Amino acid sequence: PQATVISQPTIFISSPVRSGQQVYAENGDLIVTGMVSKGAELIADGNIHIYGPMRGRALAGANGNLNARIFIHSMQAELVSVAGIYRTFEQDLPVHLNHKSVQVFLQDNRLVISAIEAG
Repeated sequence: PQATVISQPTIFISSPVRSGQQVYAENGDLIVTGMVSKGAELIADGNIHIYGPMRGRALAGANGNLNARIFIHSMQAELVSVAGIYRTFEQDLPVHLNHKSVQVFLQDNRLVISAIEAG
């Protein structure tokens, strides 16, 4: 027998995600075009795209998807995670990442946060 994964449509959020709110994209991707406040949480079994300031928590690959990624337009996050491997940011981010466009992904079971260079 072969397992079948039923993919859900991408969840699209255009309003701000406020502190204390949680958005979960089960079996799919999550796209947010508004601001994500500190204390807010984005969770997706697939990828997460944030096209505004990201100040909360983003957890991609929540179902164990090692290929999931997080794309952030303005990196100011409290926490990022891919497939359960996470990093918190209690102090300021390095200058080359702070308030910059970044992608977060796993490479050799390590969480990688790299700047997205336009151009």
